[in-house]
Amino acid sequence: MSDLHNEFQNSRFFNADRMDRRSADVLAGLAAGIAADGVITIDEANFLRQWIETQLAHLDDPVINLLYQRINLMLQDGELDAEESAELLDTLRGFAGLSVAGPTAKAYSTPNPLPLNRPEPNIVCEGRAFVFTGTMAFGPRKECERLVRELGANIAPGVSRKVDYLVVGSIGNEQWLHSSYGTKILRAVELREEGMPIAIIGEEHWQRVLLG
Repeated sequence: MSDLHNEFQNSRFFNADRMDRRSADVLAGLAAGIAADGVITIDEANFLRQWIETQLAHLDDPVINLLYQRINLMLQDGELDAEESAELLDTLRGFAGLSVAGPTAKAYSTPNPLPLNRPEPNIVCEGRAFVFTGTMAFGPRKECERLVRELGANIAPGVSRKVDYLVVGSIGNEQWLHSSYGTKILRAVELREEGMPIAIIGEEHWQRVLLG
């Protein structure tokens, strides 16, 4: 996985020697429990935000802080819409190391290599269709979509023959193949093998091309 902002290098959650294992394990368990039924409610999101505020404020951990910031952004308008709920579900499953098939939490770990396009393609936004999947280090998915829309792109509702780019978030886990967003990657691979000009790109490349 591309550690774009050195979040994992400095993370107590990933570094067993420095980690407050008890607090992090409790948080992973909470994430697993909340994600278990496949739906995240606003009450659950509020509960998780409050728990992090009261229990983990002392942890200088960029990954936990990232999770907290995402929840804060989603709840800043006092609502949690369906898209935000689905994105938070993906994030919590990844944080807890969950797959859809098996609800057993385990430590976060490096993902299997993703089938990204090699060589990395040029990215043209004007008139092209994008789909984002996974958890983006750049920010919530809505912000990623807003950025490419401002550059003339369209956001597709799902992976199809009409999609030009599938952008895979840099924060993932080894369960990507079985996760709720793994099906998007698999569909994109199928289309690419059929000769469709869909490009599967990592967030690091997407950021480098669009943001410099």
